[in-house]
Amino acid sequence: MSLEKEKTSTGEIVDTQVLKKLYSFVKPYQFQFYSLIFLTVFLAILAPTRPYFIQVAIDDYVAVGDTAGLYQIMLVLVGLMILQAFVQWAHTFYSGWIGQVIIRDIRTMLYRHLLKLKLQFFDNTPIGRLVTRNISDIETLADVFSEGLAAIIGDLLQLVTILGVMFYIDWKLTLVSLCTLPLMVISTYVFKEKIKVTFNDVRNAVSNLNSFLQEHITGMNIVQIFNREQREYEKFQEINREHRNAHIKSVLYYSIYFPVAEIIQAIGIGLVVWYGAVEVLRMELQIGVLISFIMYLQLFFRPIRMIADRFNTLQMGVVSSSRIFKLLDSNEHIADNGHHNPEKISGSIKLENVWFAYVDDQYVLRNINFEVKPGETVALVGATGAGKSSIINLLSRFYEINKGSILMDGVDIRKYELEVLRKHIGVVLQDVFLFSNTIYYNITLGNPSITREQVMQAAEMVGAKKFIERLPGGLDYNVMERGATLSVGQRQLVSFVRAMVYNPEIIILDEATSSVDTETEELIQESIEKMMKGRTSIVIAHRLSTIQKADKIIVLHKGEIVESGTHEDLLDLGGYYTQLHQMQLKSLAI
Repeated sequence: MSLEKEKTSTGEIVDTQVLKKLYSFVKPYQFQFYSLIFLTVFLAILAPTRPYFIQVAIDDYVAVGDTAGLYQIMLVLVGLMILQAFVQWAHTFYSGWIGQVIIRDIRTMLYRHLLKLKLQFFDNTPIGRLVTRNISDIETLADVFSEGLAAIIGDLLQLVTILGVMFYIDWKLTLVSLCTLPLMVISTYVFKEKIKVTFNDVRNAVSNLNSFLQEHITGMNIVQIFNREQREYEKFQEINREHRNAHIKSVLYYSIYFPVAEIIQAIGIGLVVWYGAVEVLRMELQIGVLISFIMYLQLFFRPIRMIADRFNTLQMGVVSSSRIFKLLDSNEHIADNGHHNPEKISGSIKLENVWFAYVDDQYVLRNINFEVKPGETVALVGATGAGKSSIINLLSRFYEINKGSILMDGVDIRKYELEVLRKHIGVVLQDVFLFSNTIYYNITLGNPSITREQVMQAAEMVGAKKFIERLPGGLDYNVMERGATLSVGQRQLVSFVRAMVYNPEIIILDEATSSVDTETEELIQESIEKMMKGRTSIVIAHRLSTIQKADKIIVLHKGEIVESGTHEDLLDLGGYYTQLHQMQLKSLAI
């Protein structure tokens, strides 16, 4: 079990394509979005008002002992503070609300997209990485709206507004105040560049950690069977160490930057106090102006300190967006352009010159030709890797053929609506997957049109009714994750019921009894024959004894059909099928 570590680039904040795509999700909420922009501008205008009114209160009222005027100005200040608090609340709420509704829409779109992707995509992509895309990466997008874009705009507007007011009040004192600005800008830029790389390392580490955990928890039985606990624990420690180091590095940069920023701000305030005090003593500057400038400096440096962090929040949002949109833009989905929508089919199947490869032109099926008439049972046999499972995957269009065509009732399966095509085909696989839910849900898969009576009728047909009734709660029994509370045979019986309850015209059994013990197999073999009666059936089986009654047996070897006929005909040929038959007889004798 190997795990390829994910590496991604940091991207650019000015990636207009990504920002345009993000804005497309904002369009349904334009009123709220533009309200947020208005609130952002309004907050920027309100920011310098408090120091200004304090200056007025000190110089125009306190200095001359005007108590009545002081009360009035204080009432104005209180009103402004209440207004600012309300606007700040509305701004915080709207930014958070927009972020959440947008990530809801994107997450829904992404999951819908994943549902339509080819199985080949999931064969090549770690599930943990897809979980990271759908959960962590999308969650990062919420910060783009709550702490990123809107906050950056607000900070920049606040800086411009405060600077304008400061120059208007006293341009000399303003220049003194800005003496330390170059130091703050340089330190902020260095911090931004360092933390940008670190944040990207954190995102990669999270993705790798998710992928490792998902893969190894799912395959825990293999880890324990082969005594790999210690080795896998060491590998986990290594990945977890990288995750920890990435976070610690970001903490280190924060622990350095913010104290440095505080020192620079303190130096700036010190310079203002020193210069302003001299001017006050010379009677060239009012004390209220000096006090207001100290407050302006605190307001001015705070957005500069925060803007680096906000830019990196935006940066990580762009990185996450790029990953998500790359996944959304992938065209690895089954084309569903067909319009053939029959209510019923006879069940005839014909493969004509079918070639198929999972990777490029490394063909696992070569020039496959055979026909299954309505109601016939055809068995596919051959060694592991001969191409048996590939054929049944192609019939349901889980994968697309490279050359040739597959016809169902004389119509190319690509002309069928995908949902309709799969509705007519019931598949029972060797590896049964059950969801962490009730038996009833796992049989109906949430289809409200299937009643409990229909489920129990199908269960009785395949011999599963008795074991279901013995379970606590019957159909309401929770099988837990992957059906852990059921035996292998019971899980297989549930899969039989699941296939039968949809009443398909075509039944596909992919080594469906290979995981069932001989006694259980004998019990359900008669039920399987009833299930296949009147239906077109394609059976893959390792045990040749189970397919001797098939109307036709097709023998595959290295992706090609080497023999075809009934059981007796193939034994008379004395070829590949005969060798397989004799090998099984010897293994049974042993």
